[in-house]
Amino acid sequence: MRLEDKLAAYLEYCEYRKQLDKKTLKAYRIDLRQYFEHVNADEPDKEKIEEFVTYLHKSYKQKTVKRKIASMKAFYNYLEECEIIAESPFRKIKVKFKESVTLPRIIPREEIEKLLNHMYQCLNENDKVSHKHMLRDVAVIEVFFATGARVYEISNIREDSINLNTGLIKLFGKGGKERYVQISNTSILEVLRKYYDENEQAIKKSGYFFVNNRESRYTEQSIRLMLKKYTKQAGIERNITPHMFRHSFATYLIEEGVDVSCVQQILGHSSIKTTQIYIHIAAKKQAEILKELHPRNNMKIVGAA
Repeated sequence: MRLEDKLAAYLEYCEYRKQLDKKTLKAYRIDLRQYFEHVNADEPDKEKIEEFVTYLHKSYKQKTVKRKIASMKAFYNYLEECEIIAESPFRKIKVKFKESVTLPRIIPREEIEKLLNHMYQCLNENDKVSHKHMLRDVAVIEVFFATGARVYEISNIREDSINLNTGLIKLFGKGGKERYVQISNTSILEVLRKYYDENEQAIKKSGYFFVNNRESRYTEQSIRLMLKKYTKQAGIERNITPHMFRHSFATYLIEEGVDVSCVQQILGHSSIKTTQIYIHIAAKKQAEILKELHPRNNMKIVGAA
């Protein structure tokens, strides 16, 4: 079986049997092409694979290296399961990663409040034509902070994936995994309903809930630029990105005492280890609070340092 046929069969399996999304399929395709171009062999030996793994470590960040190696392992596991090869060559390759904790950047609560206040002020001042687009932008930012969703998840919300009566939203995460997130804040639901009422025709035409001025899907890049524009207008110097709302959502929930497994489910993390990073941030905040506000600070204890 030719390499091209193996790759085609595997990607077809991923698309139709595993039902992976286009973004994941594209990443697999790029990773596998790069791998086979580098090793320059249909069935590379252990030495060539080791050379490629070393090249990855030299060229990419740890997160990217992990993904690329996972792509290759998954491909060979498929070939092994289909009995196209006797054994995956990666069974003999040991790859170790140094576990490092990089704390996600979050948005201070007062800056989220400042941004939303500015956007609502703009909403009240706009004319009728601009009002419908401003409503959309307010709704997008509110949904970011209300759900902790990724930017591509927000961009790809379908018209029939959101219930404006109950506030239940169906999201499609990494690998096309489906999950539901509840919006319970009545003010946010009211904004979403108003947005839908003023943009219903364009929404029905595109099939997507959030639409642009051309009645098509509101793309990830357009959302990023929109956020950048309003952040600057609000006088916020921090470079706020859509993903920072996700980090902030998780961190503030944990600070309020929400169980980490519940936050994991809401965010759509496969592993609780990914979610536990937010405990570090919450713990840091806790240390600051205790240092400044603990009642022991004001006690006068004779003989104490």
